[in-house]
Amino acid sequence: MENLIGLTAIAAALLIAFGALGTAIGFGLLGGRFLESVARQPELAPQLQTKMFLVAGLLDAVPMIGVGIGLFFIFANPFIDMAKAAIGG
Repeated sequence: MENLIGLTAIAAALLIAFGALGTAIGFGLLGGRFLESVARQPELAPQLQTKMFLVAGLLDAVPMIGVGIGLFFIFANPFIDMAKAAIGG
């Protein structure tokens, strides 16, 4: 049982870490492409900035969902109840 709890904690940590890593890479690419496009066509900067912030908001939702799922697995782990039922305890 303790092994299941430990593995769940590791899985939740990996879920949060990889979500944050992917978002950081996405923000880096998004910002770099935004600066490239504004340098090429400065007159489109307001339109591009609006679209960039929209995509940044959607991109920021990914780690928030990952944190929510990770916290669910840590505090309300459904696998522990299944393991108790399988063991007969």
